[in-house]
Amino acid sequence: ALGIHVCQNLLTCTWEVKANNYVFQKKFKKGFLCWRKKKYKSNAIHTAKYNIFSFLPLNLYEQFHRMSNLYFLLIVILQAIPEISTLPWFTLFAPLVCLVIIRASRDLVDDIGRHRSDRAINNRPCQILRGKSFTWRKWKNLCVGDVVCLRKDSIVPADLLLLASTEPSSLCYVETADIDGETNLKFRQALTVTHHELTSIRRIAAFHGTVICEEPNSRMHNFVGSLEWNNKIYPLDIGNLLLRGCKVRNVDACYGLVIYAGVDTKIMMNCGKIHLKRTKIDLLMNKLVVVIFLSLVLISLALTLGFRVMIKDFKLKHYYVSAKYPRTVTMESFFIFWGFLILLSTMVPMAMFILAEFIYLGNSLFISWDTEMYYEPQDTQAKARSTSLNDQLGQVQYIFSDKTGTLTQNVMNFNKCCINGNVYDNKDGTPYQENPYRWNKFADGKLLFYNKQLLHIVRHRQDKVVQEFWRVLAICHTVMVQEKDNLPSYQAASPDEEALVTAARNFGYVFRSRTQDTITVVELGEERVYQVLAMMDFNSTRKRMSVLVRNPEGSICLYTKGADTVVLERLRKRGETEITTEEILAAFAEQTLRTLCLAYKEVAEDAYEEWESQHHEACLLLQNRAKALHQVYNNMEQNLELLGVTAIEDKLQDGVPDTIKCLKKANIKVWVLTGDKQETAINIGFACQLLTENMLILEEKEINDNLKFLSQVNMAMVINGEFLGDTQAESSDRGTGQEIPQSGDPGHWGWRGHAGVPLPAAAAAGSWTLVLHACLQILALLLL
Repeated sequence: ALGIHVCQNLLTCTWEVKANNYVFQKKFKKGFLCWRKKKYKSNAIHTAKYNIFSFLPLNLYEQFHRMSNLYFLLIVILQAIPEISTLPWFTLFAPLVCLVIIRASRDLVDDIGRHRSDRAINNRPCQILRGKSFTWRKWKNLCVGDVVCLRKDSIVPADLLLLASTEPSSLCYVETADIDGETNLKFRQALTVTHHELTSIRRIAAFHGTVICEEPNSRMHNFVGSLEWNNKIYPLDIGNLLLRGCKVRNVDACYGLVIYAGVDTKIMMNCGKIHLKRTKIDLLMNKLVVVIFLSLVLISLALTLGFRVMIKDFKLKHYYVSAKYPRTVTMESFFIFWGFLILLSTMVPMAMFILAEFIYLGNSLFISWDTEMYYEPQDTQAKARSTSLNDQLGQVQYIFSDKTGTLTQNVMNFNKCCINGNVYDNKDGTPYQENPYRWNKFADGKLLFYNKQLLHIVRHRQDKVVQEFWRVLAICHTVMVQEKDNLPSYQAASPDEEALVTAARNFGYVFRSRTQDTITVVELGEERVYQVLAMMDFNSTRKRMSVLVRNPEGSICLYTKGADTVVLERLRKRGETEITTEEILAAFAEQTLRTLCLAYKEVAEDAYEEWESQHHEACLLLQNRAKALHQVYNNMEQNLELLGVTAIEDKLQDGVPDTIKCLKKANIKVWVLTGDKQETAINIGFACQLLTENMLILEEKEINDNLKFLSQVNMAMVINGEFLGDTQAESSDRGTGQEIPQSGDPGHWGWRGHAGVPLPAAAAAGSWTLVLHACLQILALLLL
């Protein structure tokens, strides 16, 4: 029954990739009439706007979208007609050609930069499997179904299925800074079967598995597919995929199968096409030119009417004029109308537009020369890549910013913890004079946190809850470890995880190594190997991470860490300790500390066997796999025992309050995303001067009743994602809103919420906390 169910789901995934099958790569799909095109794109990319044939017509088409150019063209045409011309036609034609050439040259220079970038990327070298060996080829020669070898610090040339690596269990860490700006490493891992089987180049060359997955799409954090090999089916997800643009770290070599290439890769699907940009000044100028032109028409009509009234008397007094101009009065009035229009055409000065182009160029140079925008630590200065950048920056109304790593330093320090209702902190707040962790040969000397009482309890094993607390931190994570000078060196996808694992390391619970099936921890000098039964990953919907392990004694335990909103509601009981912990959580939040709740439970063997069958079935689904896994994970993460809370500090970067203050003066609305609790978000808002003491702060229940005072009172709003979702639904019922795009869909800033304040698509239910500063001095804190 399970096999039939999987086969039915395979029908929903139509993208088929066969490894090392060059004939299959050339497969075509039907087009219009007899025309056919390749189903699988090459790996070459083209992001330039123009080519040698399209530049002239396309650029002229774009330039004559400006009403001023159309206006000048009309005047030039009129001047070319001898009967109505009052000035030589070339007096305006030459400046118009000059203006068009200046703008075209600017666009050409920008596009030449894109062509150079495309050429450099397409000609990057990579090792591709040809026959029974890897040969160096260019990126543009890569095809779907090819097997690629990547070395340390290599950039991934296409979306690859990770087959194997030189690391234990084929683990691989990638840096995604070129995709999402995150410098933290991301964890990727090959399937167990390919890790064990593809151990040599000869075996990789003989690999003929088939991947069936979803069609190319722009969802960067989602992938659903399966690998068919040796009459067996293995599920695939985003954790098995290396995305184009990532950089391989901490691995000598890894091997991947090309799934999507070129424009079909996820990063290219997110790029979109280059479209014509129009600033508000451009739109305003278009409207002004139309208004001026209509004014000229009215003035010319009035002058023509005056001419018609006086021409008869003029001809009677000057009879010789009629002999030279035998036209009728109506015809003379028609010609004189266009003559007046040409004479008055200087009301739209051509020189102003030419001068503006040179001003744009000068402003772009000033940006590059600005010493206030020079960053000395990295010897980096600002660079204007477009001559019209200053004009475009002047149109900015909204800044959408993350908090962690953007407003803050992204340097996490383990500051405090609460275990079993007791708070342990670094009381004096200063570095210790003598190293209190000398007894631990694996200790990290950079950790500033130290509490004598807690260390005494840990070393003498006096409290089981304390032991389990540190055990959660040492086991429940995705950190990678390497040996440097006989000491573990951690690489984490999140600085929070690294800080927590380092704290556990100093207190004697040292994470030493991991494979696909095991995690090794040295607990107070004793090495213990835990068998990993299931890893329940963290995401923005679950807001928690869990790992199900079998300890050396044979017992099964579930370790969980996550946001208090999801962990506390899954506890087995709510006693005095739990109530005290909630109060401590609120106190930590007021101190702008990042908090996580830790919990665990022991799992019976029969309960695990029943759950494992459900988990296996959900992993094989190709349709709604994420939803099914979420439900299976949720079933296991119930009746937990609360262990405690961690509190991590991430300080603001220098200059953040002053920067936000300047942005507020410029009437720019700043949205700041954060995943913190409501109290933490509000305090951070005050710390960075996004919130001020003279603001009236309203919570969700108070907002609807006070919207009428928005234009009169300096007000702040505290909003979470669910509130926005409800507001959007109400607006849709009234026909005044637009649907907020779901996660992964191309969103935009078009939807408007209360009081006409634009709300971005990312602020849908389940998103991060958001802090908004609007024109009306309105703050909205959107909470998880």
